[in-house]
Amino acid sequence: MTDSFPAYVDVDYTDGTDEEPAAYPSLTSKIEKAVEVTRRGLAEYQNPAVMWTGGKDSTLTLYFINEVADEFGFEKPTAVFIDHFQHFDEITDFVERWADEWGVDVVYARNEDVGEYVEERGLEPGDDIPVDALDEHNQHHVRDILEYEEETFPFLLDTYVGNHLLKTVALNDTLETNGIDGVISGVRWDEQDARADETFFSPRHDPDIYPPHDRVHPILQFAERDVWDAFWQHVVPEEVAAFPDDGYVPQSAGDLPDGVGWTDIPVSPKYVSGFRSLGSEVSTDKNTDEPAWLQDLESTTERAGRAQDKEDLMERLRDLGYM
Repeated sequence: MTDSFPAYVDVDYTDGTDEEPAAYPSLTSKIEKAVEVTRRGLAEYQNPAVMWTGGKDSTLTLYFINEVADEFGFEKPTAVFIDHFQHFDEITDFVERWADEWGVDVVYARNEDVGEYVEERGLEPGDDIPVDALDEHNQHHVRDILEYEEETFPFLLDTYVGNHLLKTVALNDTLETNGIDGVISGVRWDEQDARADETFFSPRHDPDIYPPHDRVHPILQFAERDVWDAFWQHVVPEEVAAFPDDGYVPQSAGDLPDGVGWTDIPVSPKYVSGFRSLGSEVSTDKNTDEPAWLQDLESTTERAGRAQDKEDLMERLRDLGYM
């Protein structure tokens, strides 16, 4: 720990080392660990925030936060939504709907410099942006941090420069502006190789790279199937009064109990239409129209629909502060 990081934080940074989802063999054991980590995170940090993308993992994480905050009397942390200007409209609508329902304050992290340039010129994803058109802060990240030498870069989220400027820089600037000391995130061990070695409490203390903070990972131990099991066995029955409480799982997009619509359920409509992983509108695809939870989760890759350039660079991006 660096001298600049608050001394009041006392967490075990080794918790979860060399573990994998099999160390928590039942859904109950995974949930118990999630509650434990969430409770510790809300207790230890003076100004925590939860990363919320509108996806299943971050929404499940937010559910645990809501439950723990209500049961133990913690104030609900702010939710940080990274607005990278290339979202599916359904995602932002979903976040606004459930933020209102759950009484969650949302801060939108944006790289305003890039956003204003794009808006003023009516650029579309894939159009080039000159590096020298950026402000000094962003040019520093492109030239000095990323060591990018080209004169332009494409306005695309799932590229090295695009992801860093639109997501990581936007996030780090928001952490600094709001004085956030703990970032509660929905990453999972099985989701991506670059996340397989994470621990439940993970330090990010180098002030030369990001505002010093910790990452808190309550659902590391969940596999993709576990996430959906948690939704249909716990989240949805508890949040939707008209939904059966016996673990009912919809078998198609039209298979809902009487009086219940998808807007009543805290599951993004993109999953209902077949997406398994939610990235950007221009670089995320689906292979089927079958709802995500009904697909072959064990034998196929969850993030196969994501742009591969960013997936290949994930380790480097995470070193710079990407989730």
